[in-house]
Amino acid sequence: MKKLINGVDNIVDEMLEGMVAAYPQYIKRLDGFDVVVRAGGSNGKVALVSGGGSGHEPAHGGYVGKGMLDGAIAGAVFTSPTPDQVYEAIKAADGGKGVLLVIKNYTGDVMNFEMAADMARDEGIEVDQVITADDVAVENSTWTTGRRGIAGTIFVHKIAGACAEAGGSLGDVKRVAEKVIANVRSMGMAVDACTVPAAGKPSFDLAEDEIEIGIGIHGEPGVNREKIGTVNEIADKLLNKIFAEGIYNSGDEVAVMVNGMGGTPLMELFVANKHVKEVLDGKGIKIHKTLVGNYMTSLDMEGFSITLLKVDDELKKLLDAPADTPAFVQA
Repeated sequence: MKKLINGVDNIVDEMLEGMVAAYPQYIKRLDGFDVVVRAGGSNGKVALVSGGGSGHEPAHGGYVGKGMLDGAIAGAVFTSPTPDQVYEAIKAADGGKGVLLVIKNYTGDVMNFEMAADMARDEGIEVDQVITADDVAVENSTWTTGRRGIAGTIFVHKIAGACAEAGGSLGDVKRVAEKVIANVRSMGMAVDACTVPAAGKPSFDLAEDEIEIGIGIHGEPGVNREKIGTVNEIADKLLNKIFAEGIYNSGDEVAVMVNGMGGTPLMELFVANKHVKEVLDGKGIKIHKTLVGNYMTSLDMEGFSITLLKVDDELKKLLDAPADTPAFVQA
Protein backbone atom coordinates (compact mmCIF):
# COMPACT_ATOMS: atom_id res chain seq x y z
CA MET A 1 0.00 0.00 0.00
CA LYS A 2 1.26 3.46 -0.88
CA LYS A 3 -0.48 6.38 0.83
CA LEU A 4 0.59 10.01 1.16
CA ILE A 5 0.16 10.18 4.92
CA ASN A 6 2.32 10.64 8.00
CA GLY A 7 0.57 7.95 9.99
CA VAL A 8 -2.74 6.15 10.28
CA ASP A 9 -3.55 7.39 13.76
CA ASN A 10 -3.43 11.12 13.02
CA ILE A 11 -4.74 11.27 9.46
CA VAL A 12 -8.13 12.83 10.31
CA ASP A 13 -6.58 15.40 12.65
CA GLU A 14 -4.03 16.46 10.06
CA MET A 15 -6.64 16.54 7.30
CA LEU A 16 -8.83 18.91 9.31
CA GLU A 17 -5.90 21.14 10.20
CA GLY A 18 -4.95 21.32 6.53
CA MET A 19 -8.52 22.06 5.51
CA VAL A 20 -8.84 24.93 7.98
CA ALA A 21 -5.44 26.28 6.91
CA ALA A 22 -6.66 26.33 3.30
CA TYR A 23 -10.10 27.85 3.96
CA PRO A 24 -9.99 30.07 7.08
CA GLN A 25 -12.47 32.44 5.43
CA TYR A 26 -15.07 29.65 5.50
CA ILE A 27 -14.41 27.35 8.45
CA LYS A 28 -12.85 27.03 11.86
CA ARG A 29 -12.22 23.97 13.98
CA LEU A 30 -13.60 23.43 17.45
CA ASP A 31 -10.71 23.00 19.86
CA GLY A 32 -10.36 19.37 20.90
CA PHE A 33 -12.98 18.04 18.48
CA ASP A 34 -13.07 16.76 14.91
CA VAL A 35 -15.66 19.38 14.03
CA VAL A 36 -15.62 22.36 11.70
CA VAL A 37 -18.17 25.17 11.79
CA ARG A 38 -18.74 28.37 9.86
CA ALA A 39 -16.03 30.89 10.58
CA GLY A 40 -18.62 33.66 10.93
CA GLY A 41 -21.29 31.69 12.77
CA SER A 42 -24.82 30.90 11.66
CA ASN A 43 -25.97 34.54 11.86
CA GLY A 44 -29.23 33.93 13.72
CA LYS A 45 -30.76 31.46 11.26
CA VAL A 46 -31.65 27.79 11.39
CA ALA A 47 -28.41 25.82 11.45
CA LEU A 48 -27.67 22.68 9.40
CA VAL A 49 -25.29 20.07 10.77
CA SER A 50 -24.15 16.93 8.98
CA GLY A 51 -21.21 14.57 9.02
CA GLY A 52 -20.05 11.00 9.03
CA GLY A 53 -16.90 9.01 8.75
CA SER A 54 -13.93 10.59 7.01
CA GLY A 55 -12.90 9.39 3.56
CA HIS A 56 -15.81 10.99 1.68
CA GLU A 57 -14.13 14.32 1.02
CA PRO A 58 -15.10 16.96 0.13
CA ALA A 59 -18.06 15.76 2.21
CA HIS A 60 -18.79 16.93 4.75
CA GLY A 61 -16.56 19.79 5.86
CA GLY A 62 -16.24 21.06 2.30
CA TYR A 63 -19.89 22.07 2.35
CA VAL A 64 -19.71 24.28 5.45
CA GLY A 65 -20.40 27.86 4.46
CA LYS A 66 -23.01 30.27 3.14
CA GLY A 67 -26.03 28.54 1.69
CA MET A 68 -25.19 25.03 2.89
CA LEU A 69 -24.00 23.62 6.23
CA ASP A 70 -23.17 25.38 9.48
CA GLY A 71 -21.25 22.50 11.01
CA ALA A 72 -19.74 19.15 10.00
CA ILE A 73 -18.32 16.29 12.04
CA ALA A 74 -15.51 14.06 10.77
CA GLY A 75 -15.45 10.60 12.31
CA ALA A 76 -12.55 8.23 11.86
CA VAL A 77 -12.24 6.84 8.33
CA PHE A 78 -15.56 5.19 7.43
CA THR A 79 -16.61 5.29 11.11
CA SER A 80 -19.57 7.14 12.59
CA PRO A 81 -18.76 10.24 14.65
CA THR A 82 -19.25 9.81 18.38
CA PRO A 83 -22.26 11.42 20.10
CA ASP A 84 -20.07 13.89 22.00
CA GLN A 85 -18.54 15.16 18.75
CA VAL A 86 -21.98 15.63 17.20
CA TYR A 87 -23.24 17.30 20.39
CA GLU A 88 -20.41 19.83 20.28
CA ALA A 89 -21.17 20.56 16.63
CA ILE A 90 -24.84 21.19 17.43
CA LYS A 91 -23.97 23.57 20.27
CA ALA A 92 -21.41 25.45 18.19
CA ALA A 93 -23.65 25.78 15.13
CA ASP A 94 -26.83 26.78 16.95
CA GLY A 95 -27.80 30.38 16.31
CA GLY A 96 -30.93 30.34 18.43
CA LYS A 97 -33.35 29.29 15.67
CA GLY A 98 -32.91 25.54 15.96
CA VAL A 99 -30.69 22.94 14.30
CA LEU A 100 -31.53 20.42 11.58
CA LEU A 101 -29.37 17.30 11.46
CA VAL A 102 -28.85 15.75 8.02
CA ILE A 103 -28.00 12.09 8.67
CA LYS A 104 -27.07 9.48 6.10
CA ASN A 105 -28.84 6.19 6.75
CA TYR A 106 -26.16 4.10 8.43
CA THR A 107 -26.94 2.45 11.74
CA GLY A 108 -24.08 4.03 13.66
CA ASP A 109 -24.69 7.50 12.25
CA VAL A 110 -28.40 7.43 13.06
CA MET A 111 -27.84 6.15 16.60
CA ASN A 112 -25.05 8.58 17.46
CA PHE A 113 -26.67 11.65 15.91
CA GLU A 114 -29.94 10.88 17.71
CA MET A 115 -28.12 10.50 21.02
CA ALA A 116 -26.43 13.85 20.45
CA ALA A 117 -29.78 15.46 19.57
CA ASP A 118 -31.23 14.27 22.88
CA MET A 119 -28.23 15.72 24.73
CA ALA A 120 -28.71 19.06 22.97
CA ARG A 121 -32.43 19.11 23.71
CA ASP A 122 -31.60 18.66 27.38
CA GLU A 123 -29.66 21.92 27.04
CA GLY A 124 -32.69 23.68 25.59
CA ILE A 125 -31.62 23.60 21.93
CA GLU A 126 -34.37 22.85 19.43
CA VAL A 127 -33.15 19.98 17.22
CA ASP A 128 -34.81 18.07 14.42
CA GLN A 129 -33.47 15.64 11.83
CA VAL A 130 -33.85 14.09 8.40
CA ILE A 131 -32.33 10.83 7.18
CA THR A 132 -31.14 10.43 3.60
CA ALA A 133 -31.59 7.06 1.91
CA ASP A 134 -31.18 7.59 -1.83
CA ASP A 135 -29.22 4.45 -2.81
CA VAL A 136 -31.44 2.16 -4.89
CA ALA A 137 -28.85 -0.66 -5.02
CA VAL A 138 -29.91 -2.42 -1.81
CA GLU A 139 -32.87 -2.43 0.56
CA ASN A 140 -30.72 -3.38 3.55
CA SER A 141 -26.96 -3.76 3.96
CA THR A 142 -24.32 -4.73 6.47
CA TRP A 143 -24.37 -1.20 7.88
CA THR A 144 -28.01 -0.21 7.41
CA THR A 145 -31.61 -1.03 7.97
CA GLY A 146 -33.18 0.32 4.82
CA ARG A 147 -31.43 2.06 1.98
CA ARG A 148 -28.07 3.76 2.30
CA GLY A 149 -27.57 7.51 2.11
CA ILE A 150 -25.04 8.42 -0.57
CA ALA A 151 -24.39 11.27 -3.04
CA GLY A 152 -27.99 12.50 -3.08
CA THR A 153 -27.26 13.86 0.39
CA ILE A 154 -25.44 16.76 -1.26
CA PHE A 155 -28.67 17.97 -2.84
CA VAL A 156 -30.23 17.93 0.64
CA HIS A 157 -27.35 20.06 1.98
CA LYS A 158 -27.74 22.54 -0.87
CA ILE A 159 -31.51 22.92 -0.94
CA ALA A 160 -32.15 22.83 2.81
CA GLY A 161 -29.19 25.14 3.30
CA ALA A 162 -30.64 27.66 0.86
CA CYS A 163 -33.98 27.57 2.67
CA ALA A 164 -32.25 28.22 5.99
CA GLU A 165 -30.16 31.02 4.48
CA ALA A 166 -33.35 32.68 3.23
CA GLY A 167 -34.73 32.77 6.77
CA GLY A 168 -36.91 29.67 6.74
CA SER A 169 -38.08 28.22 10.04
CA LEU A 170 -36.87 24.87 11.31
CA GLY A 171 -40.12 23.36 10.06
CA ASP A 172 -39.65 24.96 6.63
CA VAL A 173 -36.09 23.68 6.33
CA LYS A 174 -37.06 20.17 7.36
CA ARG A 175 -39.98 20.15 4.91
CA VAL A 176 -37.84 21.01 1.88
CA ALA A 177 -35.16 18.54 3.01
CA GLU A 178 -37.76 15.78 3.15
CA LYS A 179 -39.08 16.87 -0.26
CA VAL A 180 -35.60 16.35 -1.70
CA ILE A 181 -35.27 12.97 0.03
CA ALA A 182 -38.58 11.83 -1.47
CA ASN A 183 -37.49 12.77 -4.99
CA VAL A 184 -33.80 11.83 -5.13
CA ARG A 185 -32.31 8.46 -6.10
CA SER A 186 -28.74 7.30 -6.71
CA MET A 187 -26.71 4.25 -7.66
CA GLY A 188 -22.97 3.67 -8.00
CA MET A 189 -20.35 1.31 -9.41
CA ALA A 190 -16.62 0.66 -9.17
CA VAL A 191 -13.87 -0.53 -11.46
CA ASP A 192 -11.49 -0.74 -8.50
CA ALA A 193 -11.95 -0.80 -4.73
CA CYS A 194 -10.70 1.76 -2.24
CA THR A 195 -7.93 1.14 0.30
CA VAL A 196 -8.62 2.17 3.89
CA PRO A 197 -5.28 3.34 5.37
CA ALA A 198 -5.66 1.25 8.55
CA ALA A 199 -6.44 -1.88 6.55
CA GLY A 200 -3.62 -1.52 4.09
CA LYS A 201 -5.32 -3.45 1.31
CA PRO A 202 -8.28 -2.97 -1.05
CA SER A 203 -11.72 -3.49 0.50
CA PHE A 204 -12.57 -6.07 -2.18
CA ASP A 205 -10.77 -7.65 -5.12
CA LEU A 206 -11.70 -7.27 -8.77
CA ALA A 207 -10.08 -8.94 -11.74
CA GLU A 208 -8.76 -6.70 -14.49
CA ASP A 209 -11.90 -7.23 -16.58
CA GLU A 210 -14.44 -7.01 -13.72
CA ILE A 211 -16.58 -4.21 -12.28
CA GLU A 212 -18.77 -4.02 -9.19
CA ILE A 213 -22.33 -2.67 -9.57
CA GLY A 214 -24.15 -1.15 -6.59
CA ILE A 215 -21.20 -0.35 -4.32
CA GLY A 216 -21.52 1.70 -1.13
CA ILE A 217 -19.43 4.68 -0.09
CA HIS A 218 -17.58 2.82 2.69
CA GLY A 219 -15.79 0.38 0.44
CA GLU A 220 -18.68 -2.08 0.54
CA PRO A 221 -18.83 -4.45 -2.42
CA GLY A 222 -21.86 -4.15 -4.64
CA VAL A 223 -24.79 -6.35 -5.47
CA ASN A 224 -23.46 -7.69 -8.75
CA ARG A 225 -20.00 -8.41 -10.19
CA GLU A 226 -19.69 -8.63 -13.95
CA LYS A 227 -17.40 -8.15 -16.91
CA ILE A 228 -16.62 -4.54 -17.75
CA GLY A 229 -18.47 -3.03 -20.69
CA THR A 230 -18.59 0.45 -22.19
CA VAL A 231 -19.39 3.38 -19.96
CA ASN A 232 -22.69 3.75 -21.83
CA GLU A 233 -23.64 0.19 -20.94
CA ILE A 234 -22.64 0.73 -17.32
CA ALA A 235 -24.57 4.00 -17.05
CA ASP A 236 -27.63 2.26 -18.50
CA LYS A 237 -27.50 -0.36 -15.73
CA LEU A 238 -27.47 2.35 -13.07
CA LEU A 239 -30.13 4.44 -14.75
CA ASN A 240 -32.44 1.48 -15.35
CA LYS A 241 -32.43 0.71 -11.64
CA ILE A 242 -33.11 4.36 -10.82
CA PHE A 243 -35.94 4.58 -13.39
CA ALA A 244 -37.49 1.41 -11.95
CA GLU A 245 -38.45 3.54 -8.93
CA GLY A 246 -41.21 5.08 -11.06
CA ILE A 247 -40.42 8.64 -9.96
CA TYR A 248 -39.01 10.08 -13.20
CA ASN A 249 -41.29 10.33 -16.22
CA SER A 250 -41.58 12.14 -19.52
CA GLY A 251 -42.21 15.84 -18.95
CA ASP A 252 -40.45 15.91 -15.60
CA GLU A 253 -37.50 18.16 -14.82
CA VAL A 254 -34.45 16.88 -12.93
CA ALA A 255 -31.12 17.84 -11.50
CA VAL A 256 -28.33 15.40 -12.35
CA MET A 257 -25.18 14.52 -10.44
CA VAL A 258 -22.47 12.34 -11.93
CA ASN A 259 -20.32 11.81 -8.87
CA GLY A 260 -16.77 10.51 -8.88
CA MET A 261 -15.84 8.04 -6.16
CA GLY A 262 -12.43 9.62 -5.59
CA GLY A 263 -10.12 7.98 -8.11
CA THR A 264 -11.96 8.53 -11.40
CA PRO A 265 -10.65 11.04 -13.97
CA LEU A 266 -12.98 13.87 -14.87
CA MET A 267 -12.59 12.83 -18.49
CA GLU A 268 -14.42 9.58 -17.73
CA LEU A 269 -17.10 11.30 -15.65
CA PHE A 270 -17.88 13.68 -18.51
CA VAL A 271 -18.15 10.75 -20.93
CA ALA A 272 -20.65 9.14 -18.54
CA ASN A 273 -22.56 12.39 -18.25
CA LYS A 274 -22.84 12.63 -22.04
CA HIS A 275 -24.77 9.37 -22.07
CA VAL A 276 -26.91 10.32 -19.06
CA LYS A 277 -28.05 13.41 -20.97
CA GLU A 278 -28.78 11.34 -24.08
CA VAL A 279 -30.90 8.90 -22.09
CA LEU A 280 -32.85 11.65 -20.33
CA ASP A 281 -33.39 13.51 -23.60
CA GLY A 282 -34.70 10.30 -25.13
CA LYS A 283 -37.19 9.90 -22.29
CA GLY A 284 -38.44 13.48 -22.57
CA ILE A 285 -37.02 14.42 -19.18
CA LYS A 286 -35.64 17.96 -19.04
CA ILE A 287 -32.36 18.64 -17.24
CA HIS A 288 -32.41 21.77 -15.05
CA LYS A 289 -28.88 21.51 -13.65
CA THR A 290 -25.97 19.09 -13.93
CA LEU A 291 -23.13 18.56 -11.45
CA VAL A 292 -20.10 16.51 -12.49
CA GLY A 293 -17.18 15.88 -10.15
CA ASN A 294 -16.18 14.49 -6.76
CA TYR A 295 -18.96 15.33 -4.30
CA MET A 296 -19.30 12.24 -2.07
CA THR A 297 -16.27 9.99 -2.46
CA SER A 298 -14.94 6.71 -1.12
CA LEU A 299 -11.24 7.50 -0.63
CA ASP A 300 -9.44 6.38 -3.82
CA MET A 301 -12.16 4.15 -5.26
CA GLU A 302 -12.36 4.22 -9.05
CA GLY A 303 -15.93 4.46 -10.23
CA PHE A 304 -18.92 6.78 -10.25
CA SER A 305 -22.50 7.16 -9.15
CA ILE A 306 -25.48 8.75 -10.84
CA THR A 307 -28.05 10.78 -8.92
CA LEU A 308 -31.34 12.15 -10.21
CA LEU A 309 -33.46 14.66 -8.32
CA LYS A 310 -36.93 15.53 -9.62
CA VAL A 311 -37.41 19.27 -9.17
CA ASP A 312 -40.30 21.70 -9.14
CA ASP A 313 -40.23 25.51 -9.04
CA GLU A 314 -39.52 25.59 -5.30
CA LEU A 315 -36.63 23.13 -5.45
CA LYS A 316 -35.17 24.80 -8.56
CA LYS A 317 -35.11 28.19 -6.85
CA LEU A 318 -33.35 26.78 -3.78
CA LEU A 319 -30.95 24.69 -5.85
CA ASP A 320 -29.99 27.77 -7.87
CA ALA A 321 -29.56 30.04 -4.82
CA PRO A 322 -26.07 31.35 -4.04
CA ALA A 323 -23.66 29.21 -2.04
CA ASP A 324 -20.11 29.85 -0.94
CA THR A 325 -18.25 26.94 0.63
CA PRO A 326 -14.84 25.34 0.12
CA ALA A 327 -16.24 22.67 -2.22
CA PHE A 328 -19.36 24.31 -3.68
CA VAL A 329 -19.45 27.89 -4.92
CA GLN A 330 -22.42 29.28 -6.83
CA ALA A 331 -23.04 32.95 -7.48
